Amino acid sequence: MTKSINHITLDHKSFEKIFKEYFILLCAFANKYIHDTDEAKDIVHQVYMNLWEKRNEIKMSGSIRSYLYTSVHNRCLNYIRDHKKFIYDDYPDSKENLNPFIENSDYLEVEELRTHIYKALYELPEGCRKIFTLSRYDGKKYKEIAQELGISIKTVETQMSKALKHMKSKLIKYITYISLLIGLLINFIK
Repeated sequence: MTKSINHITLDHKSFEKIFKEYFILLCAFANKYIHDTDEAKDIVHQVYMNLWEKRNEIKMSGSIRSYLYTSVHNRCLNYIRDHKKFIYDDYPDSKENLNPFIENSDYLEVEELRTHIYKALYELPEGCRKIFTLSRYDGKKYKEIAQELGISIKTVETQMSKALKHMKSKLIKYITYISLLIGLLINFIK
């Protein structure tokens, strides 16, 4: 089965919509590779400028989202190569180091999901984010968190409840994908 190749049609209005929808997510995605917010923004701007300038020439076999993420990913790799900041093979998020069941398109979706999770996490107030991170990323119990931060267990419970509600509201559209991914991981481990 061959993928169909489509020309994209962009006017000012549709370009602006695509820019607003993906710019922040693409910047966060790029920043994970190069660890420099200003350079990440520059890379994303370059991708958008290229998209606009070559809008009548670009042919794509997937979605605009895939095109943008792939373009940013490739430009980040070029930046890393050109600036020799990292050795890509040693970078933990490189494609080669991902589990073998994740295909290229899945890789982009996983990266986009990860970006949305980070974005939702950083929208939380600092104290709430700290409690959530200690619980979910560091695996600490509420009692340990309360002792470490010098607050009551009830405060930890309240803040975790707020954090979980926020994360759920921001990530609800990804629940199906997360469930499928967890199912694949469980089957892969067995």
